[in-house]
Amino acid sequence: MVSRAVLIALLLAVGAASSAATVLIVNSRNTRIPALSEDQRATREKFLGSDKELPPIEEGQEVLPRWKT
Repeated sequence: MVSRAVLIALLLAVGAASSAATVLIVNSRNTRIPALSEDQRATREKFLGSDKELPPIEEGQEVLPRWKT
């Protein structure tokens, strides 16, 4: 019979390996996809009036639901 400590160590090793594999798979998929295609950039500029990225939300400017305002 396998001792409890060996079983726990084995389960932790399997969990760590599966987590690492998931991170590697997700990261490898994201590198091939560009942020926006030229058509998407043109559409964004047409509807939003600018092709620039939106500025980051500053501290204290978070969007709140209507029932909290």
